[in-house]
Amino acid sequence: MIQQFLQAKQDCAGAILFFRLGDFYEMFFEDAVVASKELEITLTSRHKGEENKVPMCGFPHHSASSYISRLVGRGFKVAICEQVEDPKAAKGIVRREITRVITPGMLIDEENLDARSNNYLLALEREGDSYGLALLDISTGEFRATEITGAESLADEISRVAPREVLLPTGAEDWGAISSIEARAGKSSITYLDEEVFSLSASEKLLSEHFRSPAGEDAPAVLEDLPLARCAAGSALHYAHYTQKGETPHISAPEPYSVVDYMIIDETTRRNLEIFESIRERSRKGTLLGLLDRNVTPMGARKLFAWLQYPLLRVGPIRERLSAVEALKEQLTLRTEIHAALEEVYDLERLNSRVTLGTAGPRDLVALARSLEKVPEVRERIGRFEQAMLVQVARELDSVEEASTRVAEAISDDPPATLKDGGYIREGYNPELDDLRRTSREGKQWISRMEADERRKTGINSLKIRYNKVFGYYIEVTRTHLHLVPETYIRKQTLANAERYINESLKEMETKVLGAEERQADLEAALFQEVREAVARHSSRIQRTADALATLDVLATLGEVAHRHRYCRPEVTEALTLSIRDGRHPVVERMDLGERFVPNDSAMDGEENRLLIITGPNMAGKSTYMRQVALIVLMAQIGSFVPASEASIGLVDRIFTRVGAADDLAHGRSTFMVEMHETAHILNHATKRSLILLDEIGRGTSTFDGLSIAWAVSEHIGRKIRAKTLFATHYHELVDLATTLPGVKNYNIAVREWNDEIIFLRKIVAGGTSHSYGIQVARLAGLPDDVVDRAKEVLLNLEQGEMDGEGLPRLATSRRRRAERPAPAQLSLFGSPGDELQRALKGIDVETLTPIEALNKLYELKKKVS
Repeated sequence: MIQQFLQAKQDCAGAILFFRLGDFYEMFFEDAVVASKELEITLTSRHKGEENKVPMCGFPHHSASSYISRLVGRGFKVAICEQVEDPKAAKGIVRREITRVITPGMLIDEENLDARSNNYLLALEREGDSYGLALLDISTGEFRATEITGAESLADEISRVAPREVLLPTGAEDWGAISSIEARAGKSSITYLDEEVFSLSASEKLLSEHFRSPAGEDAPAVLEDLPLARCAAGSALHYAHYTQKGETPHISAPEPYSVVDYMIIDETTRRNLEIFESIRERSRKGTLLGLLDRNVTPMGARKLFAWLQYPLLRVGPIRERLSAVEALKEQLTLRTEIHAALEEVYDLERLNSRVTLGTAGPRDLVALARSLEKVPEVRERIGRFEQAMLVQVARELDSVEEASTRVAEAISDDPPATLKDGGYIREGYNPELDDLRRTSREGKQWISRMEADERRKTGINSLKIRYNKVFGYYIEVTRTHLHLVPETYIRKQTLANAERYINESLKEMETKVLGAEERQADLEAALFQEVREAVARHSSRIQRTADALATLDVLATLGEVAHRHRYCRPEVTEALTLSIRDGRHPVVERMDLGERFVPNDSAMDGEENRLLIITGPNMAGKSTYMRQVALIVLMAQIGSFVPASEASIGLVDRIFTRVGAADDLAHGRSTFMVEMHETAHILNHATKRSLILLDEIGRGTSTFDGLSIAWAVSEHIGRKIRAKTLFATHYHELVDLATTLPGVKNYNIAVREWNDEIIFLRKIVAGGTSHSYGIQVARLAGLPDDVVDRAKEVLLNLEQGEMDGEGLPRLATSRRRRAERPAPAQLSLFGSPGDELQRALKGIDVETLTPIEALNKLYELKKKVS
């Protein structure tokens, strides 16, 4: 047995081997040591006391799912080695084979997956600075591939799809991008395969064979003109076959896609805009996804997630989605009926996958059939719409009656969870099975009658007929009644308080009953297998239907959200303009913050209003305003209505954000270095079609350094990139950019001062402000009064050094012009020559001053400023 274990272990190197022994899974050697620690189960050993004892641990096979989940969740791989022959029929040791290898990227069991998001395996191949990517979700059959140029673009795509596992060829450890891959995917989630698996010849052969038509015709060219993507796709398919130990017919042909067809949202922007995960709680609550996800099917939830990951960059498809959402928004009754029908649809995509992979149980088949039975109702409701996208969705809906009818005929309405429990094949489906069941029932009834008869014949009222797996059926008599036992009883076992017997009649009936039950179990399992295989033959049709239902669910959900929250349909154009009337932050406006949310307008274009400098105090709403603009653009480009009364959105190719302060000490980067790294990324990748949000640039260093950087960054964006930019800052000196740089406009968040307090009006208005009101906000936060008062004194001294000697903003002065002027006096926190001059002038009584005294006083004042 140990030799058999070691042989199986060679076939799954790197995985923890669950080795089936009867009703248990056992682990040995290093696997046992690791598993006992990770799963917190007892570590024991075979050959205890011997020098070469073998470590081992195990658990009942029915507990495997939870243990697999814990191991895979921690980055381990698990191989399942099952008994593949009947122990009763085996000659010598029972034959065992690895039936599945479970890895983080190859999960199919419902309990180990998040129903509302995909579970991607990402395969990568490289040539020079170009990369081929393939994305496979084996739980749904989704398969996509693309090619990307540049390590940064690769990093953006990896962080966007968040793969659970990454396949790389051996030797990829030397790739320059490996550190970026490890950082975004996690080092423990990387699996290395032999380079030959990634070769173009091996990949083309495997793809051609897998996607060959049922008639044996070769598949059409897969990923034509994308050789690196073909290599990646071939390796992903190879890994799927290896882990599933068989065919994977539900995997669709890899769909090519290009990142240039979608808006790019980098990792920093996703985090700062809280699209999928909140910064504070790291959950969906308080995110855009959490707000929009009112889908009633898991497929719809995953589809919405994908739309948010990949906002569109073509006006036509966006308008098609918007028209479909509008049609559903306007038809409240139909929309409600559609969602009510969809609520009874299970996760068709993942049910279909489990059916084709041979892991679906009786309840899975029933859930799939009941889901398909709802399709005609959904199709009838959606058939009342004339909008093109909804007409196409209706066309894709296929009830696959052959599959649902076969399941309804064969499987009982409320079957057990597992095959081992039996009773899942419907009465009347198979005459032979019905006969075996009848024999089993009648035999058990005969045994029950025999118990009553034997009690009456022997006079032993406590006599019982029982059953166990070791002895089969037996007669049990307590010791106090042994003198009444007939001579025809044959003793089988002696217990402390009883004796167990059999007789000829009982033995004959036992053979009949148990033989019928055994044949019944075998026949029922075979019939179920036939039904499952029959349903699997319709896999591609079921998959298309599932995708159409998911699309309909998302469109109906966006219609519901638009109706519920009073969203408007945006006009999406190819212009560079962005116009929003009464825009609102979709998430913040739904929060209970104790005050009414104040809508704001936004107007930007490629000429006169490109760069908006936004000033105002902390807590006034600058960050909320900027984020709401970005989220409205994002929502519009996924085809959603937006929180505004009117909106015209020119396509945006990328959204960039530089918000807040955070360090990256693990990689040796300070807060300011992270800030500058993010700023550099924006300046190096933004285009005139991008939307940039800058919330405080240069705050991580000295005031003059930071202000200088902020000014220079603004000039670079305004003069060279010319992107639509919202720049919130407390450097109110930056308002002077509007006097020196075309396309710059000043705005501020309005406040009112009253009795040295500030009132936030939450309204953005034209014009800059020379006050940040930081001291008033500090007072609101509870700083001691003496600290607040001293801060006011220091602020007064600082504010006197804003302008140069000619009354112009110092920051706008070039190096050449500065060389032509005398150097300004040193700025001091504790006073300046100007202050002393003012005090001296105030002390002069000009009405009593004689001419000679006036000359002397003028001479003294001149000396003070010389």
